Amino acid sequence: MTKARTRRDDRPEIILDAAERLIRRSGTRTLTMDAVAAEAALSKGGVLHHYASKDALIAALAERKVARLQREIAELEGLQAPGPAAIPLAMIAHARRTYAEEDGFPRALLLANAESPEVCPGFGTFLKERLATMEGIAHHPGDGRILTFAIVGLMLARTLGFHSLEGEDLDQTFAALENAARELPRT
Repeated sequence: MTKARTRRDDRPEIILDAAERLIRRSGTRTLTMDAVAAEAALSKGGVLHHYASKDALIAALAERKVARLQREIAELEGLQAPGPAAIPLAMIAHARRTYAEEDGFPRALLLANAESPEVCPGFGTFLKERLATMEGIAHHPGDGRILTFAIVGLMLARTLGFHSLEGEDLDQTFAALENAARELPRT
């Protein structure tokens, strides 16, 4: 395969990478197709060929982020001791791993989703699946939902800048979540 052909095949990823860099630098409000084209070193027409609008571009970014999240949690699930607690423990391990990441990308996607909920349906589907799975393994009705929303809420509060835990407070919070995860499954 020629270099030009490879670059053409990689264009959707090149465009998404460029858009992600722009969002990290300045958020979604200043994201334009012209800016993405310039960042990706492509023509605006080349960008529009793959993503017909800013919303389509943001939706593709969100889908890629959710797919990455699902992959990472699945990998962490494989590292847990076998059993139903592996699922919530993997979610907590992922939250622990990514809690302190300082990038504006998730925040920008959350804000874009608040403006246009149709932009990020993948995360809603992922959350519904996790809620059903967690509730399915819970010993008491509602316990799976409580634990799922505790994990998601912890991450959202940090991402949106509402509250950030550090040091011993953060370690104690994750330890409490892990204890709850171990007690969640039916025995």
